[in-house]
Amino acid sequence: MADEPSSEAAPSAPDAERSAPPRPPRPRESTEPPAPKEPPAPQAQAAPPAPATPPEPKSPAHGADCSCGDCPASAAAALRRAEEALAELRDRLAAGEGIPQGLAHSPEASRQWISDELTEAAREVAVRATAHGRFRLAALADRALLAMWALVGALLLGQLATALLGDQGWTLARTTALLSAATVAGLLTPVGRAHRERGGLLAPLVGEDNRLSTSRAVAAGWLLLSGVTVLMLAFTLAGLGDGGERAALLDGLEPARAGGLLTAVALACAVTVWVRHTVATRVRGFRMQKVRAVVPRPADLLTDDGGRGSFPDVQYLLVNAAALTLVGVRLARGPRELPDLPWGVALLLGVSALTYLAAKYTEGARPVIQSVVRVREPGTVVAPIRQGDELEIRGSGFVPAGADSAERLAETVVRIGGLTVPVPLVPTRGGFDNPHDDRLVVRVPAEVEPGRVEVRVITAAGTESGRYRVTVAD
Repeated sequence: MADEPSSEAAPSAPDAERSAPPRPPRPRESTEPPAPKEPPAPQAQAAPPAPATPPEPKSPAHGADCSCGDCPASAAAALRRAEEALAELRDRLAAGEGIPQGLAHSPEASRQWISDELTEAAREVAVRATAHGRFRLAALADRALLAMWALVGALLLGQLATALLGDQGWTLARTTALLSAATVAGLLTPVGRAHRERGGLLAPLVGEDNRLSTSRAVAAGWLLLSGVTVLMLAFTLAGLGDGGERAALLDGLEPARAGGLLTAVALACAVTVWVRHTVATRVRGFRMQKVRAVVPRPADLLTDDGGRGSFPDVQYLLVNAAALTLVGVRLARGPRELPDLPWGVALLLGVSALTYLAAKYTEGARPVIQSVVRVREPGTVVAPIRQGDELEIRGSGFVPAGADSAERLAETVVRIGGLTVPVPLVPTRGGFDNPHDDRLVVRVPAEVEPGRVEVRVITAAGTESGRYRVTVAD
């Protein structure tokens, strides 16, 4: 029995595998295709790290396609996109595309819908133009400061050239001229920077209509030259010794020797005050229409409110610029006395000023209704004016100068009886067919009571025309 294997003996290998305690089951491999692995995080990629993003630059360094909304480039891009969207919408609607099918059966409803869509797009353009105008005004202020210091630099170069090429060398007059110009520029620079958002140095030259004023620019030129002249004389007096030179300089300050200059300065200032009073009085009296500009432009000095060249402004500016040049030359030739302006030139300035004043007193007018007729469609019979009919209002002054933008055109309204009817915008390719300066087309509302009613036109400038009576049949 000893030779028999005990039941406790170790089993054979196959039996050991069967009798061994069960192992934990291994996870069963799935026959499904493995799920795609998630891409590693950008930080774990083996690619070289991207360079650190530099801090956002200031507004002058932004690109042309910047969209931060707080720099000149982004404001200009937003304005450009809004204008392109308005032009595309206008041309598309003019071709009859994009009108909802539910409105196609009703010409009145479709026309009103088209006008509303164009008005909304035009308002977006106006908002973008206002935002862009702030940056343009600040840039204009910077250019004005740069131009002022450029003139000082040109004066320095001119003085150096004449001192080297002339026989007298560097004189006291050259020193006082440079000191005077630098003093005036140094005093005006902080003032211009403090009012940069309003145009800087050009802020006093901007009128109530947000345009550069020709009369103010001319008066500022005369006052600036006079101030530089007085400073030159003061520095010269301080640099002279005792004796006859000081007495001669003081004798040169007598009013009799500067009658022409004083007349020119007084005339320029009087014209500025008179023009402002005349324009304000005529606007308040409904005899002139003024539309506020988006931003001042240097071209305002030579053009009217509509951007067309103005003969009174051009001649007034050119004549005064020529007289200022003459005074500057006489000051350079005689730096120890007030420059004298010949009386013939002073009379020429007076004639130019009278021409300018007469033009300001007579330009512009209120809107005038000359006739109101019923629009008759081809093939229809002649009939009296009834509710729902279209009226064509003929006259003049319905679109003031400077109000030819879509947003301004949408502000034109017609008062029929006691109702105010917006003039619909009728698009054409490249422009608008309604309203015009001499013609408006509106529809008589159904709420107008039959009988004798008054028709008035209110333009974008807020000026109301005289009343015109028509009869609405029952």
